[in-house]
Amino acid sequence: MTKAYREYRLSDVREEMDFAAVHSMLSTAYWSKGVSREKVERAASNSALVFGAFHHSQQVAYARVVSDLTTFAWLCDVFVRADHRGRGVGNALIEFIVSHPLLGDLRRWILATRDAHDLYRRHGFNPLEAPEIWMVRGQNSPPPKEI
Repeated sequence: MTKAYREYRLSDVREEMDFAAVHSMLSTAYWSKGVSREKVERAASNSALVFGAFHHSQQVAYARVVSDLTTFAWLCDVFVRADHRGRGVGNALIEFIVSHPLLGDLRRWILATRDAHDLYRRHGFNPLEAPEIWMVRGQNSPPPKEI
């Protein structure tokens, strides 16, 4: 599926993604600094959908959705190249994603952001209502205790 936005083209066609460009973007992002291209491509291939914004033929934005396409989605790796920020590309890309026909009736979406809360709020994302019921296991979590 593709959609025009000003001088950009938004796409969910996996084969159109320029993973050299995507890797270049994500390897500089605060959440994935230094990530290998192999991990970027493996994450994309194991995600339900990937999205890109293209200016002429150059990929200038990327996002992916990890989902069961039925009840739940995690929006992640959203990145707009610095020289294309402030033009509404991120806003258009998020709208394209949340209105995607395969994602339209999900019960829950999640995402994590350090600096784009206002952008996501415009698309219906809000802080966790009951953060005390959520748990995480990851880099900043202590190792599990023996059972």
